[in-house]
Amino acid sequence: MKSATPGRSTSQVEVTNVSPHGFWLFVGEQELFVPFKDFPWFKDASIRQISHVELPSSHHLYWPDLDIDLAVDSLTHPERYPLISQAPPDRRSQPTKARPRVVRKRKGRSRPGG
Repeated sequence: MKSATPGRSTSQVEVTNVSPHGFWLFVGEQELFVPFKDFPWFKDASIRQISHVELPSSHHLYWPDLDIDLAVDSLTHPERYPLISQAPPDRRSQPTKARPRVVRKRKGRSRPGG
């Protein structure tokens, strides 16, 4: 007896594999690789967080546990989406400039018992 050929996937989006270099994501009819070097937000995420992905529309992916939104097109054409933040830097997290240390000499005092 032969097993039947598997049918279509019931999930529109699914993480199929995770490696140290990235993960494979099955979206619709295509499987895409999401490399951590191009999408660093996922690098320190758990497999559970990466696997919890939603497809609100055919061109939009959302990871609710990580609060990450991505266009499907950014996975197929990452060169069109440079990873440059337009947000101004947070001044509180910036290191302060070192101030020159002022050393003052004490005026000559004689030592007692000297």
